[in-house]
Amino acid sequence: MSAAGSVAAVVLRFRGRLIPALLGSPWVAPGKSRSLSVMSAESHWLTTEERNQVIHDLKASGWSELNERDAIYKEFCFKNFNQAFGFMSRVALQAEKMNHHPEWFNVYNKVQITLISHDCGGLTKRDVKLAQFIEKAAASV
Repeated sequence: MSAAGSVAAVVLRFRGRLIPALLGSPWVAPGKSRSLSVMSAESHWLTTEERNQVIHDLKASGWSELNERDAIYKEFCFKNFNQAFGFMSRVALQAEKMNHHPEWFNVYNKVQITLISHDCGGLTKRDVKLAQFIEKAAASV
C-alpha cells in the first residue's frame, strides 16, 4: 500500500488502558488532527485521582458514566419545551465559547446530554467544566 493510502494509528488512553485508535475516524473533523501536543491543558485526560474526585462530585448531581465510552451522561427534565429550549440555548452559547460541544437529544421537555472530548477520545477537564456550567444553567431555569 502506498504512503498516501496507508492508515495512521495512534495510541489513546481509555480509563487507564492504552488502546490503538485510527486517525481519520469519522468523528475527527477534516483537516483536524488528534495530535495530543496541540490540545489545551483542559483537553488532557484526567489523572486517576482527579477522575475519582470529579466523577464522585458529578454522580452526586445526577451524572453517570457510560459503560461503552469514556463519557458522562445526564437527562434533564423541564416544565415545558420552552424551558428545555431556553436551557439548550444557554448551554449552546457557553459550549461555543469553549469550543466544546455536547452530544444531546431533545424531545419536548427532556434534554439528554453526553459529554466527551472527541479530540482525545475521553473525559477531560473541559467536560467537567461544561458539566458544571450545565448544572448552573439547569438550576437557573
